[in-house]
Amino acid sequence: MRLIIRDHKAEAAQYISDYIVDRIKTFAPTPQKPFVLGLPTGSSPEGIYKRLVQRYRAGDISFKNVVTFNMDEYVGLPRDHPESYHSFMYKHFFSHVDVDPANINILNGNAPDLEAECIAYEEKIKHVGGIELFLGGIGPDGHIAFNEPGSSLTSRTRVKTLAYDTLQANSRYFSNDLSLVPRMALTVGVQTVLDAREVVVIITGAHKALALRKCIEDGVNHMWTLSSLQQHAHAMIVVDEDATLELQVKTVKYFKSIEQVATSEGFGQGLPSAASTRRKRDSVLQELNSPKSASPTGGKGFLFPPVVEAPRAVSPELVPDSMHQRLPPTPGLEGLEAKELKLDSMHERVDSPTEV
Repeated sequence: MRLIIRDHKAEAAQYISDYIVDRIKTFAPTPQKPFVLGLPTGSSPEGIYKRLVQRYRAGDISFKNVVTFNMDEYVGLPRDHPESYHSFMYKHFFSHVDVDPANINILNGNAPDLEAECIAYEEKIKHVGGIELFLGGIGPDGHIAFNEPGSSLTSRTRVKTLAYDTLQANSRYFSNDLSLVPRMALTVGVQTVLDAREVVVIITGAHKALALRKCIEDGVNHMWTLSSLQQHAHAMIVVDEDATLELQVKTVKYFKSIEQVATSEGFGQGLPSAASTRRKRDSVLQELNSPKSASPTGGKGFLFPPVVEAPRAVSPELVPDSMHQRLPPTPGLEGLEAKELKLDSMHERVDSPTEV
């Protein structure tokens, strides 16, 4: 897991937006092979979307060959409601870039069959080859998407009842009236997020510091679904200083030092494209399968270290002898002849039979 720490929320948002732009450029998407991007809603990613729009307007990036999948949507809230996630995404991002409307995927919280809607969403993700990068945010209780505390870490897209803490946190978008906040939502599952090739999460503010500590320093726990990222091969969390308040000092120094060393050695935090990794793997396999890499025992396809035969002294033949031949001569016993001790039975050593 990579933890990137920036001084302020705006810097964290800029880091992620620039990172996404670089990833899309490196991927070089085409209509036949688009870049598949998972997107969140809420206050955390607003700065990221703002920066992405700026980069698009500057001509730095195009989203024409990008397919998007949003994390969640409220159940029962009209699509054109100002607080629906459809409205949020078009307000903050989709209406300002060249993304093809046909490539935008958002769960329909008003579908006649919500379960079928969730199944279809998972199938759409599979159809485009999976999500390349899933961007996410979290709630103060450490939930990712709407996977509330206690959610299965192997869950898929489904209908989810929202926790009271989430209702309270989101009531600010509904005039602080808790009764207006939808009680249910459609959300991608934890496993849906983990199936993405890369997951990038933004966490800012002191009110989310405990959730970050649970994810970074504690074990995997379904009560803090963000902690599931510990099991992902390519997870990156970008935070501001306020979000690190609950972390141990040595933890903060550790992750900062990793970034410093990587930067000084010319290594970025970027993830190589799948195509680049595949080419390197094919090159390695070709070398492994070459005649020069053949096994000394006739095996193929693996590199073996050279067999070195260590020199070894030849052991002399064992010559049986008597013990007295191994002893040095004893003064005063010269001329005596050593004889082998005759072994006899105990009864032969008795002088006469004993009458009972």
